[in-house]
Amino acid sequence: MVGRIIETPDCVAEGAAWLAQAEPRFAHVLELTGPLPLRRRKDGFAELLSAIVSQQVSVASASAIWGRMQDARLTDPQRVAQASEDDLRAVGLSRQKIRYAKALAQAGIDFPALRQAPDEDVIAALTEVPGIGRWTAEVYAMFSLGRADVFAPADLALQEAARILFDLPDRPKEKPLRQMAEAWSPWRAVAARALWAYYHVAKDREGIR
Repeated sequence: MVGRIIETPDCVAEGAAWLAQAEPRFAHVLELTGPLPLRRRKDGFAELLSAIVSQQVSVASASAIWGRMQDARLTDPQRVAQASEDDLRAVGLSRQKIRYAKALAQAGIDFPALRQAPDEDVIAALTEVPGIGRWTAEVYAMFSLGRADVFAPADLALQEAARILFDLPDRPKEKPLRQMAEAWSPWRAVAARALWAYYHVAKDREGIR
């Protein structure tokens, strides 16, 4: 069963109001950050391929590589599947990312069907593809599919934001943060937006860039 879908800024605002009432610390976050961003993206092959391209490189490098892939029309599964390794290396992909891109192109994912699949089925389908871990799948579910109750507890910024906001002695690891986030259901994806926004506010206050 598919739960609530975040489609507009009003959906995010509704979730933020719920969180602020359920947990006073989120009310404090919203006072500092203001309205939270929608952050909706397109779904489909290109969005996941872009996520693979972005792994372990700077934002600038990822943007440059993705721009070259767009120029070469290497952003759909047929073109990627047919491209040679030399073609993909020429636009800036490493050997490992060439393997991941080819695997995604050949996976045959039914992207329209994912829109109607339960959250865990989405994540299970995506993480079967080499190069797509749970974090990437959860972010895709949150922002490309608009799932309101998905969280990404392996994200280091979310972990650090939770440490600061809840005055924890250490940065929580993935499992404890996942358990902690259960209290924010059915709006865990809005809690993630709040924590990401708070992370930037908190680090600016500390003078860390």
